[in-house]
Amino acid sequence: MTDASARAPRRPGEQTLNALGMSAPAPDPADASPHAFPGGGRWRTEVPSCEGPEALAVVLKEASRLDVPIHRISQGSGVWMLTDAEITEMAEATAERDIELCLFTGPRGTWDIGGSTRTDSGGAGLRARGHDAVAGCVEDAVRATELGVKCLLVADEGVLWTLHRARAAGLLPADTTLKVSALVGPVNPAAYAVYERLGADSINVPSDLTLAHLTEIRRVSATPMDMYIEAPDDLGGYVRMYEVAELIRRGAPLYLKFGLAKAPGIYPYGHHMRELTLATAKERVRRGRLALDLLARHGADGDMAPLGSRLPGDLSRFDASS
Repeated sequence: MTDASARAPRRPGEQTLNALGMSAPAPDPADASPHAFPGGGRWRTEVPSCEGPEALAVVLKEASRLDVPIHRISQGSGVWMLTDAEITEMAEATAERDIELCLFTGPRGTWDIGGSTRTDSGGAGLRARGHDAVAGCVEDAVRATELGVKCLLVADEGVLWTLHRARAAGLLPADTTLKVSALVGPVNPAAYAVYERLGADSINVPSDLTLAHLTEIRRVSATPMDMYIEAPDDLGGYVRMYEVAELIRRGAPLYLKFGLAKAPGIYPYGHHMRELTLATAKERVRRGRLALDLLARHGADGDMAPLGSRLPGDLSRFDASS
């Protein structure tokens, strides 16, 4: 086998299955996303659940050791769980490496006095309950951006719209990006398009969406999509590494999120969870290496967006002046 044929795009197990008369149908070009990131590339990478400067240092060191390219690092506990010094240290370390840092705004419904989140229905979930909760999210957003953070993670439609209006009015930096949490992510193309119009620059979708669902979404929106290639247990624990190439083909522009199943939850993080948090941070980077190795073996590791790229391109918005 020549190097060229070894690198030709292929599906997992394709050559062996073809020889056994078990060929799969050829991919339908109509299923492919026509979209890409501005500046080129169809996929970026994200390491989530990086809960402070110490975890960040572990991620950066392991990424260098394993040669894992990183476009974005995100945190899940919230801006309020970090001191100014910690936020500044994280912002400076990521800026030096042209990596986007994304911090979660809070408070959220699961961490306040609302009892409905503990019912079987889950109540309103992560959404911000009442004016004061929205105000807390805005406070976090202003504080984080003043300390150099350029990406904010939100889990409420009202908070998203409010922060988008603040950005449009110049109350937040114009290059601030707003990322929708997987905990409220849309599951159909109509909802996805609404989040785009509310100000989302990057939208997490649940990892149990089918390939057909991704194609449906891409027919109505070019907003960058985030998807856990391996989801935490509280998001289903889904592992979709062998589908990475097809997820990119269908869902581009796509952030590949390197999550971790079979690991205890760490939100909200504190130093009492230090060893677990550092160990899982390191393993998330290793999971990223495994996913990228699969892409390479299948000849599908081209079209990565340039490192340092972070903006989403021109998107459709509701009128933010009203």
